[in-house]
Amino acid sequence: MDAQTLSERVERLRITFRSGKTRSIEYRQSQLLALKRMLTECSSDFDTALKADLNKSTFECYATEVGFLLGETNHALEHLKTWMQPLEKSTPVFLQPAKSRVVFEPLGVALILGAWNYPIQLTLGPLVAAIAAGNAAVIKPPRTAKNTFQTIARILPQYLDPDAYMVIDDDTANDLILNERWDKIFFTGSAEVGRIVMQAAAKHLTPVTLELGGKSPALVDETANLRVAARRIVQGKFFNAGQTCVAPDYILVQENILDKLISELTWALHEFYGDDPRESDEYARIINVKQFDTLIGYLSDGDIVIGGQSDREQRYIAPTILKNVSPEAPVMQFEIFGPILPVLPVKDMDHALQFVQQREKPLAFYVFSENRAEVEKILNNSTSGGVCVNETINHLVVPGLPFGGVGNSGMGKYHGEWGFREFSNARAVLDHETSFDPSLRYPPYGTEKLNRMKKLMEMRIPYLFEGLVGRLLRRQGDKILQFIK
Repeated sequence: MDAQTLSERVERLRITFRSGKTRSIEYRQSQLLALKRMLTECSSDFDTALKADLNKSTFECYATEVGFLLGETNHALEHLKTWMQPLEKSTPVFLQPAKSRVVFEPLGVALILGAWNYPIQLTLGPLVAAIAAGNAAVIKPPRTAKNTFQTIARILPQYLDPDAYMVIDDDTANDLILNERWDKIFFTGSAEVGRIVMQAAAKHLTPVTLELGGKSPALVDETANLRVAARRIVQGKFFNAGQTCVAPDYILVQENILDKLISELTWALHEFYGDDPRESDEYARIINVKQFDTLIGYLSDGDIVIGGQSDREQRYIAPTILKNVSPEAPVMQFEIFGPILPVLPVKDMDHALQFVQQREKPLAFYVFSENRAEVEKILNNSTSGGVCVNETINHLVVPGLPFGGVGNSGMGKYHGEWGFREFSNARAVLDHETSFDPSLRYPPYGTEKLNRMKKLMEMRIPYLFEGLVGRLLRRQGDKILQFIK
């Protein structure tokens, strides 16, 4: 669509938002319920689209896309009333009688830019949060996953209020979309494009959430349960053929157990995908030829332990483990985003920690160890968007945990209440009564007033007694102040 048509359609949403229609809890619940019906009634449509785009198995489609979103939607419906409640806060004595609170108000019309690797989850997950927070929204599904893009564009308008939620269902350029003035932009994708989004948002000082990626490390020490560690790393890495933003990007393993870990990783791959993963119903495909060609270039950056087979026409790359990889190799410089897993030996976990600290802050960080002191030491001396101990990727399915990056891996958090707050303005409200208005606060000042104000500002009253203090000041405030010297 052209710029004028886009602006006119966005303005329709803005008019709806300004009317207050999207703010009531009843409206928010009705739209979340409609989204839930869509996910349930159209699950087979989404399965078909995801199969065509990424060869996702039925299990992956449900666990990481439709089922995941049903969980998010149900969680929002269950807790929405609580999230919307104002947060009562303590008020200083010198401002009594008064009440302070934080109210969460919707930001306005949000733009949601989804990502192709989990095209339903990463497009509609932020939408759940936007609806829960009372916003209107424009949704742009990822065109790279063309079948899922078309399915979302066709189905979503049949369920949600068209006056408040719009899907961009054509090839409207991102530059045109970003040129609009938005009240919030939520982007999931690469750091490179994230910078472009942030630059566009800066023109209007629009708040942004950037869910990016990076090289998420997995650290394995000599105390780790290697059988479990290998199974969980392989599952987290090779879900969706490695095209997962929180997939373990590389392993740093204590050198004295390198061969044992590689043996367990190899065993896990055979257990999960058989002798020929090409024939497995559980193994996905690379999204397009461009990404395929990039990944093939990484295969020569180390010695192939297992895997390495490929088929360009089918966009197939076998799950591959590399060893003897240089830290300076290209596979260690860029987020892999595919089924290639470098395994690098380190002397100990101190060296592993130093290796990670010298690089950009990752989106996820995985530690495998049975030594709790070592685990705490690593956590206390590292930074990442999220962490799993003896696990991979599953921190993002816990509704109460924030999901998002830090530094180069992104900014802002969502899922559950964190998403509600990400799409809200936390508005400070001070409700100050007029029944007590001492001259102490007004000019002219002087030594006596200053000393009394110092005393008042230094006073600390437990929150439970603030109401009592307020009542006393309301009735006898001037007399009470006379006793404060």
